[in-house]
Amino acid sequence: MPITLNEKPMLKILRRYTMPISILLGMVGYKWFGYLHFLTPYLIFSMLFFTFSKINYAHLRPTILHLWLILIQLIFSIVVFYLLRSFDILLAQGIMICIFCPTATAAAVLTQKLRGNIEFVASYTLYANLVMAVFIPLVYPIMQQNNSNIGFFSLFMKIFSMIFPLLICPFLLSFVVRRLPKINDIVAKNSGLAFYIWSFSLIIVIAKLTKNFIEDQVIGLSVIALMLGALVVCLLQFFVGKLVGKPYGQTIAAGQALGQKNTIFAIWLANSYFNPVVATSAGAYIIWQTIFNTIQIYLVEKNE
Repeated sequence: MPITLNEKPMLKILRRYTMPISILLGMVGYKWFGYLHFLTPYLIFSMLFFTFSKINYAHLRPTILHLWLILIQLIFSIVVFYLLRSFDILLAQGIMICIFCPTATAAAVLTQKLRGNIEFVASYTLYANLVMAVFIPLVYPIMQQNNSNIGFFSLFMKIFSMIFPLLICPFLLSFVVRRLPKINDIVAKNSGLAFYIWSFSLIIVIAKLTKNFIEDQVIGLSVIALMLGALVVCLLQFFVGKLVGKPYGQTIAAGQALGQKNTIFAIWLANSYFNPVVATSAGAYIIWQTIFNTIQIYLVEKNE
């Protein structure tokens, strides 16, 4: 009899290690994958479209837990900034960005893999991004110690112009497709592609990050402090999110909502409006949250 491969266990193993494989490919193949950075917005759009296509819109309404998590982000970011600014202003700016940075567009995809409430995270992603679009321009002068020539409306419009096409538009498109049964059925059957689209985008992001790190070759105490600081706030935000969400039955969802960040946005913000060294914290956060999520997925699938 011919030897056949048992595909299901192999696919399960592949899914379990998709994230570390993506990191490895991005680091090793940074010279090639780095040139695909222009695809990132399209990948994010596609990923969110597939994610929103299977969401029950009735479950997207705001809850008290949404409010608690947003307040934690706002208050915690300000407190940490004032605690750190006397030690190192770059460290204070970098860590504050890692805290108030809105939820990653991929958070709902990872929440599904972790068997959490995808609707809760999808709705929080929308709310957090919109709130931070207003909050960031308000606190920007404070972060720059009032040495800023950028007005509130100018920065708000730049941030909103990033959020709208990548977050709101996929949501609106999925809403339209719901009215087209044949197309909606095809999309629904292939909604699992969202995870693999995100994994490919992770390869590109890691490749770009590795390329920049190697070319810049900037290593110093500030860089090390930013990387370690990002690790601490990454673990802390996942832990606090899970702790706050537990009484509401949203341990996994709240942890992902608060801990998994839109680091691409954070890197853009740091590079555009702060000393480029500040972006190190967001770059390191990508690594830390990916490792943490990899461990979570491994533990969930191992126990199934």
